[in-house]
Amino acid sequence: MLPADQQAAGGGSPLAVYDYSLPPDRIASHPAKRRVQARLLVLHGREGMAHEKVANLTRWLKPGDLLVMNDTKVVPARLLGRKPSGGKVEVFLLSPARPRALENGAELHQALVKSHRPLSAGAEILLEAGPGRRETVLQVVSRGERGQALVRVPGSGLELTRRHGQVPLPPYIKRPQGPRAEDQRRYQTVYAAKEGAVAAPTAGLHLSPALLAALEKRGVETASLTLHVGYGTFAEPRPEDLAAGRLHAEWVELPQETSLAVARAKARGGRVIAVGTTSARALEWRAGPGGVPRPGSGWCDFLISEGHAFKALDGLITNFHLPRTTLLMLVSALAGRGRVLAAYAQAVRRGYRFYSYGDAMLIV
Repeated sequence: MLPADQQAAGGGSPLAVYDYSLPPDRIASHPAKRRVQARLLVLHGREGMAHEKVANLTRWLKPGDLLVMNDTKVVPARLLGRKPSGGKVEVFLLSPARPRALENGAELHQALVKSHRPLSAGAEILLEAGPGRRETVLQVVSRGERGQALVRVPGSGLELTRRHGQVPLPPYIKRPQGPRAEDQRRYQTVYAAKEGAVAAPTAGLHLSPALLAALEKRGVETASLTLHVGYGTFAEPRPEDLAAGRLHAEWVELPQETSLAVARAKARGGRVIAVGTTSARALEWRAGPGGVPRPGSGWCDFLISEGHAFKALDGLITNFHLPRTTLLMLVSALAGRGRVLAAYAQAVRRGYRFYSYGDAMLIV
């Protein structure tokens, strides 16, 4: 249940209280030259604030702490095709790793389909192949809301994205030339392992192999879980879902090893620090007695709002999020709305870079 001021704010919009002003030039359209060069705003204790580099994360994490990282791997889920008549069509697979299997090896995928005129059920979409190869034909099975459709894919959707797909950069990264070759590497964490996301767990983009090795040497343990980030992370949630404490559902897998790692950290007095809001959400969704998450998997539609009593989590590494979003709501639930918005205002004044390719924040 949302707090009363959020239910009533902005003509009924619970996200209106998470608004702030951001000059367009603060939106990062490219990553830092090196992952660890990103700036790090640290909120520590009840009132402390410091300005660091991600490279200096070892100063703020202690021996015995546990970092929990999301090992999902971004799929090049944006497919550019055409109608048989020649008109351009864009197909964005929304959950590429969780299709419905059909006969003859085909798959049924939920997708966003964009074209000059909406495609009706039965319409075909052609994906061009290389020289001497046949075109791949997708078929619209049915239409849904907000441009969504069920699309029949011959064979494996994941294999199709490997052949035809583009990196699905967030809509606020506006480049005339679109994705670049560097995005294949930089819009992916160095520990990405399990294909299935259509957006990166961006807090983890700042971690390099050398920094992870330095943290291990300091005595900081790491563990992984999987949350396949969906397109809903960019979509405005429906008011009725927010009122019910629900969010867009995303697939989560939390292994036994990670559950045990959290239990060990808590037993030795270490802090459990999530790398990103996706890891935080998964940990809190699965949290059981003593804050130890239960191993298992399933669709997570869990919304973290102000007033949430955190069980598993003691800290968070996160990026700077868009205004009026559930991501900023989660960060505010952990550190306090007023404090977070004040930190954002200072970050704007100091020239921090915002959003997916931007700088980072540590809350401990």
